[in-house]
Amino acid sequence: MIRNLWGIEDVSNYLGVPVGTLYQWRSKGYGPTGRKIGKYVRYKPDDVEQWFEAQAEGVA
Repeated sequence: MIRNLWGIEDVSNYLGVPVGTLYQWRSKGYGPTGRKIGKYVRYKPDDVEQWFEAQAEGVA
């Protein structure tokens, strides 16, 4: 079953970071992988969750 794609606000809420931070990360090639759909950026929830989980590995 395919889950709905997340918009920038959904990812912002999930990660607890401002929308502007996500756009900054995106311009620097950091953060979860988003895809342009027309003029919108959409994220696969699984990609966002995997990116988040991978961040814990680098914490000392």
